[in-house]
Amino acid sequence: MTSDLWSTTFTAQVAHSMREARKAAGLTMPAVAERCAERGLPEITDQTIKNLESGRRTSITLTDFFALADSLGVPPVALLFPLGTTETVEVLPGREVSTWDALAWFTGETPITEPAPPGSPRDVLDTFREHGDLVAAARASAVLATDRRRAANTTPAPARRAALLELAAGYEEYAEADRKELSSFRTRMRERGLVPPALPDGLTGVDQTADEGRIEDRE
Repeated sequence: MTSDLWSTTFTAQVAHSMREARKAAGLTMPAVAERCAERGLPEITDQTIKNLESGRRTSITLTDFFALADSLGVPPVALLFPLGTTETVEVLPGREVSTWDALAWFTGETPITEPAPPGSPRDVLDTFREHGDLVAAARASAVLATDRRRAANTTPAPARRAALLELAAGYEEYAEADRKELSSFRTRMRERGLVPPALPDGLTGVDQTADEGRIEDRE
């Protein structure tokens, strides 16, 4: 397939995914256009969308693509590589692979037998994914600890209260360990020259804990 034909075909595939997403969401073309205008792109009109879906428009800019994906409430990567509905995707002219392999290649998750070389793009992606896992663990343990402590404080039965307090203390130890692990990981990210993502509410004190630990080490 020539590059021109591939570009047209790939755009048509993305437009088809957008059409299916729009219908699944119960949105009309004018409704999607209105959402795009709310996102700062009033030039994406219902006629623009109609031209894309009908194939009269054979290309799309990245800015339009992102605005349309968000307006449709669909992750952009799902429009590029529709898992579950398409077996293969031609990611480049003459390079057709399974839809999952195409998505994994796009997100840097292509299976390989050896770890990513330090400092490589995939290594950075793996680092941020690990950070996300640590954030999720820290949030979960914090919620469990808070819930058990709240339950203990609102239980009138002394025996039940004592049991819940003991359980809460255990969860709080896990929560503190998770926070320290996350804090250390974020410190190592900065030492590598990486900027860690902003922390969600409830974990904003993690970096402060790391700063206090460095002060104690100096003392």
